Amino acid sequence: MSKKFSIIIFTDLDGSLLHRDNFKFDEIKNFIKDLITKEIIIIPNTSKTDKEIEEFLNELGSELPFISENGASIHGLNLINKNFPNKMILSRDKKELIKIFYSKVPDKLKNKCNFIFNMNEERQIDILGLKDNYLKNALDRKYTIPFLFDGNKIEKNELSKILKLNSLTMQEGGRVLNLGDNTNKVKSMNQVLKIYRKIENKIKVIAVGDNLNDLDMLRNSDIPCLVFNDQFKQDQINIDNLIVSNKPSPEGWSDVIKTALVKLSYKD
Repeated sequence: MSKKFSIIIFTDLDGSLLHRDNFKFDEIKNFIKDLITKEIIIIPNTSKTDKEIEEFLNELGSELPFISENGASIHGLNLINKNFPNKMILSRDKKELIKIFYSKVPDKLKNKCNFIFNMNEERQIDILGLKDNYLKNALDRKYTIPFLFDGNKIEKNELSKILKLNSLTMQEGGRVLNLGDNTNKVKSMNQVLKIYRKIENKIKVIAVGDNLNDLDMLRNSDIPCLVFNDQFKQDQINIDNLIVSNKPSPEGWSDVIKTALVKLSYKD
């Protein structure tokens, strides 16, 4: 490739690159490896834990930088350049966050929050669709706390406002809500780009997601890509030049990436 610019792909995993239900990606594994060979930088940016992402990378058979727990921590930038940091923490510890939650959120809302870590294993498996080591890895969280909310939309908005006033966030994922620090996928993406620009100013950013918590990341990219998701109304999304796949993940991921590369006039 004659490099006019560097290409960085920030991608969600569940429902975007990985199959929504079984979390597999066999159909596109060779395509991903081909992108890596062509020096296209792929950075998973996901609500998944460090251990879950490491499991994905083991299955892929490649080392990649990644961002875990909705922007809470950044790992492996030294794989891009040896002078870049290996690890950056952008969040407070979950123990501090849960302490603020219990002290600041009124009981009427607090009682409608059902934290996953308080549930029995059978219920956890049912909600997360994971078991055995996969479940263990998903629950090994350092900076975010997944939960279900039993209230209505008005109460949910009220909770979100109270959390925001206390520098906390409520991120909406495909299966659960996540209580977290004042971090998100966009802030961590921008932090990575700030560091990368120390060695290269000419960058084109492709962002791939499938759900509400990915939309800001897509809006802040050069080429926003949405993988088909029948669980929310995609026609209500207002993002300029949005690429939308006709297929769900994982095939939908490769489809939008191929279209994005054509838009960038990429030639290997």
